[in-house]
Amino acid sequence: MNDTIKFYLASDSTVQTYQKSEAPQAGWGQFIANYLDDTIEVCNHAIGGRSTKTFISEGHLQKILDEIGEGDYLFVQMGHNDSTKIRPERYTDPYDDYKKYLKQYIEGARKNRAIPILITPVGRLHYVNGEFLRDFGDYCNAMKEVAEEESVLLIDLMKSSIDYYSSIGYKQASNLFMISINGEDCTHFTEQGANEIAKLVSIEIKNLQIGVSKLVK
Repeated sequence: MNDTIKFYLASDSTVQTYQKSEAPQAGWGQFIANYLDDTIEVCNHAIGGRSTKTFISEGHLQKILDEIGEGDYLFVQMGHNDSTKIRPERYTDPYDDYKKYLKQYIEGARKNRAIPILITPVGRLHYVNGEFLRDFGDYCNAMKEVAEEESVLLIDLMKSSIDYYSSIGYKQASNLFMISINGEDCTHFTEQGANEIAKLVSIEIKNLQIGVSKLVK
């Protein structure tokens, strides 16, 4: 096992690394390294529009499994695109194939002696009657079921992100999203937003109280 620990990120557009030309849109995977010790290398494989199913069918998971090794970590945040019924190529049933696909990530990581960690979908700017709503409820619940069934660590980013938005209020929270730039996008983050979510994820890693937690700044 190398001295460097690698954090592999398998996810969607809320996590992916964007080109400078796409700024200020950003994903939290671009910023997470700022909150980690230099001995951790972040390998961000997140790619927009992917669900648990298409990330596998297009070969993105296999690319990770070809590299990941003993003592590395595979963080899986999926659910946004799994819920898109109008895109059948992406869609998964939360309590059926979504769970089955998640287990493929877990099995793949463990075969390589890596540690899988599941992350519930990050909250969107969904504000109704004075409160922020938690979307993707069935997917969050199904992921928690998988974590329990497979004895996998889980970060409830839906809860922590919605709690954070609630603590700062709608006006400030809206600055975290691209709606503050283009007037319509309540899903994707600005650089400020992506950085704040990365900070939340780092706090959650520390709160897991596992070996790597001490490497969070």
